[in-house]
Amino acid sequence: MRSHILEGTVRHRRARPFVYALEHAVYYLALDLDELDLVDRSLRLVSRNRPNLLSFRDGDHLDPPAIDLRTAILGHLRAAGHDPAGWRVTLVTNLRVFGYVFNPASFYLCRDPAGVLEVVVVEVHNTHLERHLYTLHRPAQGSEFMASMDKDFYVSPFIEMSGRYTVRVRDEPGRLRISINEDQADELLLHTSLDLVRRPLTDRLVARMLVRHPFVTQRTIGLIHWHALRLWRRGARFHRHGAPAR
Repeated sequence: MRSHILEGTVRHRRARPFVYALEHAVYYLALDLDELDLVDRSLRLVSRNRPNLLSFRDGDHLDPPAIDLRTAILGHLRAAGHDPAGWRVTLVTNLRVFGYVFNPASFYLCRDPAGVLEVVVVEVHNTHLERHLYTLHRPAQGSEFMASMDKDFYVSPFIEMSGRYTVRVRDEPGRLRISINEDQADELLLHTSLDLVRRPLTDRLVARMLVRHPFVTQRTIGLIHWHALRLWRRGARFHRHGAPAR
């Protein structure tokens, strides 16, 4: 299977109005959207649209929730002006762990028939149960995938809506590295990065991830609130939630 496990580290570093940094060990699944049923048939510990230790649900993605995620994301690419015939789309995300999932961000890595990373779709979820897609296109020049977009979606109560993201993706055979810089008034506010090593998707390694990183999605939502409390106690300005997106 082309689908695989990604294990590594997520890092955040806030630069203003004070420095605040965090680092946590994480894992994700990188699911080839052509292989969703194959993954379900091949692994005992991972299922599609039914309960298991790890379960993938199409409806956990897109807005409105997808019925068939592959069909929906290909339709999204067509609407964005691409012809995805022959493209391979890999979704980097967390699955439901014992029935629960929260993904701050998932990434659709969209490669053309030659294997070139042409489009990255970033699916952002907030704690208000809202979802938003940012669709990024490969620049006309340069070998590195780097693209920018205006901030359109409320994520953190400690970051105002005005801002701009710059996303860099280093898509290597054995490693995936994604970094996101959030700038305000042309100054860096927040740097976020994922540094992930590719591992085979097997029941044995899934079991190892469940032991090494227990309740990873439950831990994610808990850490979000823990770090929010620490930011609030340090005096970070609170911004109330307004419209979900511009």
